[in-house]
Amino acid sequence: MVDKTLVGIGVLVLVLLLYLLLCKIWHFTRTHHKVDEVTEFLIPEDLSVGQTQRSPTVVRWNADVDIDVSNDNHFNPSIVCIEEDHPPVSRAEDVSIQCSKLTLEVISGPSTGVNISHESEGICNLSLRIGRVPQNDLVVNDPEVSGKHAVVNWNSKNSKWELIDLGSLNGTLLNSQPVSTQDSNSRQRSDPVRLASGDIVTLGLTSKVLVKIVDHDDSNFSIHSIPFGVGVASNPMTMRRGGKQLPMEDVCHCEWPLRGISQFGVFCIFDGHGGADAAKAASKIMPQKLADILFIPGKKEQVISNCNAADVLRDAFQETEAALDYQYEGCTATVLLLWHDFNEVFFAQCANVGDSACIFNIEENHISMTEDHRLISLSEKTRMLEIGKQLRDGETRLWGMNIARVLGDKFFKEQDIRFSAEPYISEVLRITRESNALALMASDGLWDVLSTRSALQLALEVREEKFTSEGPNVSCAEGIANMIVKEAQRLRTKDNTSVIVLDFGTRNKSCNVLDCNQIETISMYN
Repeated sequence: MVDKTLVGIGVLVLVLLLYLLLCKIWHFTRTHHKVDEVTEFLIPEDLSVGQTQRSPTVVRWNADVDIDVSNDNHFNPSIVCIEEDHPPVSRAEDVSIQCSKLTLEVISGPSTGVNISHESEGICNLSLRIGRVPQNDLVVNDPEVSGKHAVVNWNSKNSKWELIDLGSLNGTLLNSQPVSTQDSNSRQRSDPVRLASGDIVTLGLTSKVLVKIVDHDDSNFSIHSIPFGVGVASNPMTMRRGGKQLPMEDVCHCEWPLRGISQFGVFCIFDGHGGADAAKAASKIMPQKLADILFIPGKKEQVISNCNAADVLRDAFQETEAALDYQYEGCTATVLLLWHDFNEVFFAQCANVGDSACIFNIEENHISMTEDHRLISLSEKTRMLEIGKQLRDGETRLWGMNIARVLGDKFFKEQDIRFSAEPYISEVLRITRESNALALMASDGLWDVLSTRSALQLALEVREEKFTSEGPNVSCAEGIANMIVKEAQRLRTKDNTSVIVLDFGTRNKSCNVLDCNQIETISMYN
């Protein structure tokens, strides 16, 4: 009797174990199927002939996060995958939404000259694939490059572009340092590596890709239905060839229309020193002060009828200066105010403090809209002589600075009356469509290596080349801005360089605003 009881218990135990085993297999099959979907999405297979992805990277789930994969309607492998090193961010967090323009240009190897540009879209995910096969965004036709070699992802959590090697055969280098093993026996997906503007990515042995990144806060670029071309480009530059990148302290602001005032727009460059905060603050305050003044009853009509906005610009500078509470940090300011009379006639007036500049070419006439406020300039020597505080012989700096007209820097202004925020205000320019006008604004990083006449001549040559190859209706302002920044880099400027180009000759109603930190960008003492 006992033997029969033991046998019955044993059979029951075996049945129970068999049931548990079947349940385990069923559960594993369901979850494993889902993980395979994620792996397939994240790790593209190398499709090139003769190159095989030997071992797909296994997606590792964060054990501390409970992810329900039982409901197919709520599981999206493109957005739910959580990597071990990157814990999830609560959607309730206050995330700063920033846009960034990435340009990848092949500068050596069989595909030299091939390039692609893309702009991030707020907090949305974005990937740019690099490789030899046509399915990639950047196709590098080099036998040393894998079919699907690498990918550049926009990381919305930290607002940065990141490079990942996809287990390529010959590996990927970032500034001559490997981002993945070049051992063909261990081809695995690399960890993300953060990219910066000016980086050089080497694919295989010979193909090199130049990385250009310009970040901008959306609030600094509001361009809608603008009737002329606008191009913006910037580069922080480096101290020396191959050296460390400078901090970016330039900030550009482009806004059309100005806070809903349909006939007005503003374009500005603020070049910070001692940090970027004063320049960033000025880029927010100045446009608002201009709009507030123009919203005063009768003020906008007065500007249009008198064809002069000098009082508006002067008051905006004074109110911006009063609102900036920076003791040991400041910035230059170059502010170009534009308006039109609904007859395709534009009017431009500029105000500035500091050494950034704005120049126009109208009917082949070179017109300067700003005044150079470096201490060695005639205008500053004359101003200081008039207040009885002229510079001593050989003196070129005050408190370590080569300019004395700035926004901010309240401590210097309290100690030395030669410091001032009083702007120079230009005459008004009348711009017709037939004048084929071109405006060029730039921070001092450009003017340190290129004269205003040479820069304007280069801009006109680029525009003529674009006009010949692409026709009169294509805005080439973006290409001009890029080319001028490249020229400053070639001439080895040692300061941040930001450029805004306005092309009144184009009839294209859509505007491609390029490179911006703008843009937000940044400068040490000159």
